[in-house]
Amino acid sequence: MPKAPPRAWQRMLSGRRLDLLDPTPMDIEIEDIAHGLAFVARWNGQTRGDFAYSVAEHSILVEEIHVRLQPQVPVKWRLAALLHDAPEYVIGDMISPVKAAVGPGYGELDTRLTAAIHLRFGLPAVLPKTVKQAIKRADRISAWLEAVQLAGFAEGEADKFFGRPDAALIEGLTLRLRPPAEVRADFTARHAELMAQM
Repeated sequence: MPKAPPRAWQRMLSGRRLDLLDPTPMDIEIEDIAHGLAFVARWNGQTRGDFAYSVAEHSILVEEIHVRLQPQVPVKWRLAALLHDAPEYVIGDMISPVKAAVGPGYGELDTRLTAAIHLRFGLPAVLPKTVKQAIKRADRISAWLEAVQLAGFAEGEADKFFGRPDAALIEGLTLRLRPPAEVRADFTARHAELMAQM
């Protein structure tokens, strides 16, 4: 008798059953995303402090930087910035060297999940290239701040990997580590604010 294929779905706290190989927008809930991202550590957990620096906290920061870069950016692209790492609520956050080692399978899974998440919240399955590039720029600035403030990088080392951001752009952005439940609530609230403006 042939072996059954391995399970490729995950039961979410909302009760949804998310098929990782064929995710649908109907199985995406913001509470699941916020909860998962609040408990996923950036930098493989190698940050200073008593709490991990979570992907949810990072996502809130990227959205803020995105707006600093483009103050008139439409709300839907602000939402896209907040959700830019949303698939990591299921697949976790892998540092770039690990993604390279895993190969194209990780990227394909990320692409499928991203499309379902975007459609669930009224965004195009695939973002326009210019929008994706603008969010990536904010993401790199966030990575520089995180590297210097939390992950033990010297500024020169962070400059080499992420590029030095304009000092005026990052003025007042001091990162802080918070309990996951607090970050989860802030992520959910920010999502609700943006959805209300769409």
